[in-house]
Amino acid sequence: MKYGFIRTAAATPDIKVADCGFNGSNIIENIRKAAENNAEIIVFPELCITGYTCGDLFAQRALISSAVDTLGRIKSETADINIISVIGLPFEYCSNLYNCAAVLYKGSILALVPKSVLPNYNEFYEMRWFREALKDTRIIDFLGEEVCFGTDIIIKSSNMPELTLAVEICEDLWSVIPPSSRHAMAGANIIANPSAGNEITGKSIYRKSLVENQSARAICAYIYACAGYGESTTDLVYSGHNIISENGITLAESQRFTNSIIYADVDVCRLASERQKNSSFRTDDGDYTLVEIDFKENTAETDRFIDSAPFVPGDIKKREKRCEEIMNIQAAGLRKRIEHIGCKNVVIGISGGLDSTQALIVCARAFDMAGLDRKGIIAVTMPCFGTTDRTYNNAVSLTKILGASLKEINIKPAVLQHFKDIGHDENVKDLTYENSQARERTMILMDIASIYNGFVVGTGDLSELALGWATYNGDHISMYGVNCSVPKTLIRYLIQYEADTTKDDRLRAVLRDILDTPVSPELLPPDEEGNIAQITEDVVGPYELHDFFLYNMMRLGFEPDKIYYLAQKAFKDKYDKATIYKWLRNFYWRFFSQQFKRSCIPDGPKVGSVSLSPRGDWRMPSDAMAKIWLDKLEELE
Repeated sequence: MKYGFIRTAAATPDIKVADCGFNGSNIIENIRKAAENNAEIIVFPELCITGYTCGDLFAQRALISSAVDTLGRIKSETADINIISVIGLPFEYCSNLYNCAAVLYKGSILALVPKSVLPNYNEFYEMRWFREALKDTRIIDFLGEEVCFGTDIIIKSSNMPELTLAVEICEDLWSVIPPSSRHAMAGANIIANPSAGNEITGKSIYRKSLVENQSARAICAYIYACAGYGESTTDLVYSGHNIISENGITLAESQRFTNSIIYADVDVCRLASERQKNSSFRTDDGDYTLVEIDFKENTAETDRFIDSAPFVPGDIKKREKRCEEIMNIQAAGLRKRIEHIGCKNVVIGISGGLDSTQALIVCARAFDMAGLDRKGIIAVTMPCFGTTDRTYNNAVSLTKILGASLKEINIKPAVLQHFKDIGHDENVKDLTYENSQARERTMILMDIASIYNGFVVGTGDLSELALGWATYNGDHISMYGVNCSVPKTLIRYLIQYEADTTKDDRLRAVLRDILDTPVSPELLPPDEEGNIAQITEDVVGPYELHDFFLYNMMRLGFEPDKIYYLAQKAFKDKYDKATIYKWLRNFYWRFFSQQFKRSCIPDGPKVGSVSLSPRGDWRMPSDAMAKIWLDKLEELE
């Protein structure tokens, strides 16, 4: 598939115990069905050719030879199918029987991987029939091919280097140090696990947690295929619990007690990016054997869910929990700064917009944490040419409801005097006209902070830092920026959370009106009806797009063409290709040209996985060129 997506499948076919012919036919049928659904890797359960519950029949040579013959038939009848198959079977080598998984592709057996850890407790009795895997990898003659036989084997695509597959089997995952940990350190991005875990009360929850945790720890995709209906129920029941996880997140999970195939598109480029950034992930390929294949990607489009708001949890309960946590992080950071300085006052510019509203709420929470009187929060509203009655009234009301001290300073006279001083025509509403207001406001806040022996709390957010949407030495500057790592899309939900959870009806009403107000710096005069004339998103583009671009570039390291592709899927019902392309170009141009502002931003707390602090997550030269990124976008036109 395109852009590093690999469609994976975990399949539980109908089987009959010890009927290899019947089982083989159903395996072939499942492979063909998965291929029709554009799957590129499919994993079957442990010992699925024979059935896991054969018991002492595993000592019968007729069963073992039939299993090998059936694998040969599967290999032959699927040779024309572009899919990597992982299939469980018993295999005899040097008079010892091994519980193995065969990896097939285009009519060839790429590897034969034996199980490392054999359970021999409670209901399990594998050591009665099987031997643990040999320590080394050997080349054996198997079904007319020279095949690698061992555990430390990685299947690697020569034309798609991020596609690297390794195998562990069932109990291997439950061991103290699963083989997949070694496989991942050796470079495997995808782990296949043919399994036959039986079902007892509560086991499915633990099983899923193991798969998710291992995929997170190993920064890999994990395909877990479990035995199901058709296995013997003499003493146990198998539910066909299949799971596909990626880096701690389950992408697909089967309905238990129903044999089925589940699908999920894993992103191997994303996994490679995650590993590259994680300095604690140490690669050591040791004595691993690499089996290279020329993997042919199919041309199908991914049907993976692409989150249009990656900074905002979609689940309401998770979102509420995230909002509360972020509020506490912001407030705790500010509290520490207040107590370290030893002051009892902070100064904040309040405009009636989203960012200053969130910052004021954080100030109130920080003062409560520190046991300080909220009157020590000096909220300053500074109306000028673009201030509307709506935002002014909201700023005043919010300040009073929260119990902060309110100061109002009309800056029109000072700005007009400044225009005279520098020889600027007040009728020319250009950048000088706008920036003069922002810098005047900052100067006032700084000087008021001196009067009150306090410091200025910054209000600018992560999205504005990414786009450089701030006046240098104006709203760009403060002593502590509480919103510095909160994106605009998340700011909205934080305020919504405060509105939903407050017991104060007056506060709720003001916050909801602020949420309904268009985002604007209000530096240009209102229209004839007194409404906001300067809409930020008309100038820089929709913040939901820019936050999407930022997350996928910063957090995941994706290239422009992939981000463009993903954005089309995420916003297919809202923006057309031309609109997405326009603002993506704008995003890259602004991001690279505005780094000089980010190189000297004030301190502020990191709250999420993306931060632009020059002291933390992002170190970039201010004169770096955007040419490579823009050229890649040019190629798409």
